[in-house]
Amino acid sequence: MRCGIDLGSRSVKIVMMKDAKQLKTASIYETAKFYRDYGQRTDSGLVVDFAAIGYADVTHLTATGYGRNTIDIVGATIIPELKAHMLGAIAQTGLTDFTLLDLGGQDSKVIKVRKGRMADFQTNDKCAASTGRYLENMAGVLDISLEELAGYSADPVELSATCAIFGESELIGRIVEGYSTAALAAGVNYTIYKRIKPMLVALRSDKLVFTGGVALGKAIREFITREMDIEVIVPEHPQLNGAIGCAVYTGK
Repeated sequence: MRCGIDLGSRSVKIVMMKDAKQLKTASIYETAKFYRDYGQRTDSGLVVDFAAIGYADVTHLTATGYGRNTIDIVGATIIPELKAHMLGAIAQTGLTDFTLLDLGGQDSKVIKVRKGRMADFQTNDKCAASTGRYLENMAGVLDISLEELAGYSADPVELSATCAIFGESELIGRIVEGYSTAALAAGVNYTIYKRIKPMLVALRSDKLVFTGGVALGKAIREFITREMDIEVIVPEHPQLNGAIGCAVYTGK
């Protein structure tokens, strides 16, 4: 069985696939818990206890992600995040010409793909203001779940702060001013769209594949569709995309 691991900043995604085509099973773990419960540090690197996870029949192991430069998994082939996410998007959609948007826990990536190859890319990992972590913090300020936050897109309140920390203070100020939770949540989602829009414009395609945990909500997808007139495609497993890309990697 082929195993792909995406070592995210917030979570570790693992998938098992048969013949690089059929997804057999998948698991998502909180990052620190995964390393603590299933990893053992050795002189050769990190040994993952696949039997304890329930994946005893791993024959091919490929890894990528936030932790790839600091965690050396014994027996794994390591590939760049951008490549893993591109391969995952191709495998999930069958497309070869598109723009990929991946919003992760602590960074955002936009990749332009032409004929199944990476033509260009842009990333933003300098500020959490356009990531899932920012949305988690803002949901906490609004005292709603992340899932509820992701559903609001109508009549967004204007939020101008470009820093995640200052953004929380500005949001609290808007709460004091009496705006509704729905309008405030829509405003939070719109700030994400505003920060990724320049990258989307620069690497624009007619089709946009949207992956990452943020893609599970509808708000940002609706902003992109409405304001940029682009077809937005969310694959069946947006949060597992990087791990799927690792599992289908054949060494090319």
